[in-house]
Amino acid sequence: MRALITGATGFTGSALCARLVRDGWSVRAFVRSSARVEPLRKLGVECIDVDITDRAQVLREYRPVDRIFNIAAMYRAESPDRDEFRRVNVEALRNMLEAARTAGVGRFVHCSTVGIHGHIDEAPADEEYRPQPNDHYQESKWEGEKLARQYFAEGLPGTVIRPAAIYGPGDLRFLKLFKAIKSGLFVMVGSGKTFYHLVYIDDLVQGFMLASEQEGALGESFIIAGPEYSTVTELSNQVADAIGCPHPWLKVPHWPVHVAAVACEKICQPFGIQPPLYPRRVEFFVMSRAFRTDKARRLLGYVPQVGAPEGLARTAAWYRSQGLI
Repeated sequence: MRALITGATGFTGSALCARLVRDGWSVRAFVRSSARVEPLRKLGVECIDVDITDRAQVLREYRPVDRIFNIAAMYRAESPDRDEFRRVNVEALRNMLEAARTAGVGRFVHCSTVGIHGHIDEAPADEEYRPQPNDHYQESKWEGEKLARQYFAEGLPGTVIRPAAIYGPGDLRFLKLFKAIKSGLFVMVGSGKTFYHLVYIDDLVQGFMLASEQEGALGESFIIAGPEYSTVTELSNQVADAIGCPHPWLKVPHWPVHVAAVACEKICQPFGIQPPLYPRRVEFFVMSRAFRTDKARRLLGYVPQVGAPEGLARTAAWYRSQGLI
């Protein structure tokens, strides 16, 4: 079996590559020239230097494969440039879909996000819950998902996966949270009662594999999340338990922090400076995210294995092994 992966040098893509190689697949990856590809090559992944936003390059380097896993995404949360998000999350996806339709593919699995649903007013939400993206990233991912589903409706065999918040050994996105809690500098913004839903990397990779195999997956979108969701307060306490420190207790109201984040972003933007605080970071505390995985269980046979306490403990152990906390 032959697979082509975009976004292979990222956390999710590299974990998926490792699983495919372990299962005996022949794996190619479209990678950026600046990407660090040595770990992939050591696995036996064939790395091809392709700018997936360049349609000519994509069509020139594409070879028919059994599966495409489109993981690549623009995720600079502080970027105010809507066109920059669309260039990767929509137009590069279009290039991959067109190559697959033109030259053939067994199945196209596209990675979207639960973020397309925005704030969940009635938790937990399923795949039919109304989309309400509220920033450029989420808007571009929703536009990209609709584009993929259009191709699937027209005959390209494919599936959309919407992961919850991805974490696990190798991930650095949650490192700031671990460090803040360990240092005692973590401050809860708002009530801490909003919901947050994680998915451990191994469970997510299993979701991708099932989506690439099961006939019931064709033309469908699936939420892939962990076995339970928690409040932000519960999550911060679980992180504290994983690293063996006291539970955080400091709290501040949401509105002044939000105002400061908006001001900080506007001040830094003209100078090309990455703001230390921006609205999307504050949303972690106040945007409720809780989901159902019934559809994935029913049509894919997806059963998440790693709950948050165990997954966070594994993640903390990896951070320690790398000297990060």
